[in-house]
Amino acid sequence: MNGLGLAQVVCYCRERQEIKADARQWQVLHHIEDCRTQKMGTGNYQCNGCGHHWFWHHSCRDRHCPQCQRQASDAWVNRQQSQRVPASYFHIVFTIPHILNDWVGRHSRTLYGALFHAAWNSLNGLANRKYHGQAGMTAVLHTWGQNLSRHVHLHCLVPAGVLSDKGWKPIHKGYFLPVKLLSNRFRGTMVSELRQAYEQGELSTIEKATLDGTLSHLMSHPWVVYCKSALEYRDTLVSYLARYTYRVGLSNHRLESWKDNQVTLSYFDNKSNKASRLSLEPKELIRRFLLHVLPRGFMRIRHYGYLSNAIKKRSLEKIKRQKHEVKSTSIMIDETPSKSMCRCPSCGESKVVYLGDNNHDAQLRLNSS
Repeated sequence: MNGLGLAQVVCYCRERQEIKADARQWQVLHHIEDCRTQKMGTGNYQCNGCGHHWFWHHSCRDRHCPQCQRQASDAWVNRQQSQRVPASYFHIVFTIPHILNDWVGRHSRTLYGALFHAAWNSLNGLANRKYHGQAGMTAVLHTWGQNLSRHVHLHCLVPAGVLSDKGWKPIHKGYFLPVKLLSNRFRGTMVSELRQAYEQGELSTIEKATLDGTLSHLMSHPWVVYCKSALEYRDTLVSYLARYTYRVGLSNHRLESWKDNQVTLSYFDNKSNKASRLSLEPKELIRRFLLHVLPRGFMRIRHYGYLSNAIKKRSLEKIKRQKHEVKSTSIMIDETPSKSMCRCPSCGESKVVYLGDNNHDAQLRLNSS
């Protein structure tokens, strides 16, 4: 099957009533199925160069849609490029044990929020104690493994330095914090976050005995936090992070074939360290994909410390002044895709004019979720 995409699999399973989903998951599936069809509205375009006229269906702009993330990624890169700290970075990954996957399925917003809080509090607490300053961190939530199984973790980029009232203090080491110490601190903080969430009634489906037993088990086993210097990505750091920020669990290019009720997708096997293939029934593929639908409005990209949105500009100016760097002129880049800058499919020129929507279905376009 040529041009195989997730939307086709969704349509196939929906028509056969093989999908079990809640209201939020159905919303995402409808967006994916309707993306770049007449249901999303159709744009009317004309080339001022050659006079060619054509129509283009709008995208759904859902963050789970495999067709809609390239544009968002490019816009994010443009916005962040001038906001990079002039220092080396560390790539740190915080992962929660799979024993909590069942809780994630029932209370995803609570578990995801606890993961963000535990990771930041652990890292910043130790950084403040060791380096006497505040750390900075950009964290991105991922919930999937290569085979679409549930694998909840945070990808974090941390500048090699802390900021305090005395100024910027760079860290000239091959590591940010001792990994074992950070792992133990993260484990204890995460367990405390979960216990507090239960006391506040946010884990209502979990019994007290189950909670105590699970948390005791977690405390008795070591957790591993991955930490690596990102020196090799210094010049292309923002683009490197964008690969994590706007990736979805399953992209269309990974779907290779659909034959005998088996959809074959490619993935990278970390154990064997080589490319591999996995065949799944369409309904199983959709079931795994739905494991990674985020709660409505949940922020999966967050900035902490001196990189938080409220103080990032002042922090960067302070760091650059101390490093005696000339402040570069900011280039304002419109985050909204410019319809006049797309290229004509006939002559390849960029003298394209957007003439408006072609039909009344355009008003049915849904906001990005």
